[in-house]
Amino acid sequence: MALILTIDMVPSCHLATHDAHRITAPSSNLAEICQHVGIVEQNRQTDQMAHLDSDLHTPAITTELPGPRAQAIIERDETHSSPSLTRVYPLVVDHAKGAIVTDVDGNRFLDCNAGIGVTAAGHGHPKVSAAIHDQVDACVHYCSSDFYHPIYADVVKRLAATVAPTMGESRIFLANSGTEAVEGAIKLARHHTGRPNIIGFFGSFHGRSLGSLSLTSSKATYRSKFGIVTPGAYHAPYAGQADLTGADYIEQVLFRHMTEPDEVAAIFVEPVLGEGGYVVPPTGWLKGLRDLCDRHGILLVFDEVQSGIGRTGKMWAFEHDHAIDGVAPDIITSAKGLASGMPLAAIIARADIMEWAPGKHGSTYGGNPVACAAALATLDLVESELADNAAARGAQLIEGLTELAKTQPMIENVRGRGLMVGFDVTDHDTAYALEQACFERGVLLLTCGKRGIRMAPPLVITAEQCDFALSVIADACASVS
Repeated sequence: MALILTIDMVPSCHLATHDAHRITAPSSNLAEICQHVGIVEQNRQTDQMAHLDSDLHTPAITTELPGPRAQAIIERDETHSSPSLTRVYPLVVDHAKGAIVTDVDGNRFLDCNAGIGVTAAGHGHPKVSAAIHDQVDACVHYCSSDFYHPIYADVVKRLAATVAPTMGESRIFLANSGTEAVEGAIKLARHHTGRPNIIGFFGSFHGRSLGSLSLTSSKATYRSKFGIVTPGAYHAPYAGQADLTGADYIEQVLFRHMTEPDEVAAIFVEPVLGEGGYVVPPTGWLKGLRDLCDRHGILLVFDEVQSGIGRTGKMWAFEHDHAIDGVAPDIITSAKGLASGMPLAAIIARADIMEWAPGKHGSTYGGNPVACAAALATLDLVESELADNAAARGAQLIEGLTELAKTQPMIENVRGRGLMVGFDVTDHDTAYALEQACFERGVLLLTCGKRGIRMAPPLVITAEQCDFALSVIADACASVS
């Protein structure tokens, strides 16, 4: 018989296996229970940066992939789910802790994509989990568009404090997802300026609902066969994509041939290009956009859905540039890591911009109390330790990949900020083969751009786990060379 043992005063302390029974008891009875089931009591109060049992810190593949249980679930899923879902590899998750994901067959993987950049505080962080459980017991839902909830007020106040030094006074709208935040930001920009047009960048990803899809240009398949998306969207090359990019391209090409500047409401840009290649623009590139916007009365929107909440080593990715040239946006969109896996997004705008009247925008579920509780715990962790860990571990990965590139010519253009780390390989097919080879060896990576690999692990990843990831990448490169 399998057993789950949960100790009340330490939410993260448990043993878990499949098809288990559960015993819950106060910690005062721990010794008696452990003696009864033949388990030796151990001190499990480990460093919260690695809040999982010591024998589960590293991956272990014990079956063919997918294993028999995973295969059965995949077959059931593919019979009934939408074929539009893009499953990267046959991973069927059972449970996860820290940076380790365990599938339904007991195979353990080192998560270097964090559920696509979402689980900032790692999987099942005890502080985030405790906050969620406490809020579930208090109130799961009450529509924040029509009524007040204290935890909603707490979250918007905390987010306002994160941008006060760079943006000044702000107001915040809470939504459920990144695409919702972008949709709302498009509406807000058009409402504030009275202008119809928006500008994005090639390679960018802003979402797949029709408004945000008009800005998304990372893959043509996202847009094909959907007819006309939201009109009035134009695109420019991102940094490094051409000789003429950014503000120069907008000024010399778009404003000359496509749209007058006084008809542009906003320019939307990822401070670090995400799905399009994990590209860090050179110093001054974002400032060029800021200056262009100021000259023409255009709003500058930083899409920090993937790059925000400590992922680059600072709360917001644009803060790296702000420290050098003072660049700051008018509006920020945030989601993904904001609530470490719970659905929460935010539109953060200067107070003089978010001035729309009641009823202009709303959301039944946006700012859900349980998601807000997770966000408060996440923000605490990011500010106290996780942003610093992201900076340190990102530097470790970049250094390790740079060294590996000296002996493995397949690896090119190592780049990144914090735990947004990317590198290129020979071509797209090689990138796909490397992604799959790493999966087979227990490391979860993703492709990006034309021929890139991206690493965006939970911000709790340890130095030892980063070393393991580097060793697997080296071995996988050798296997696909």
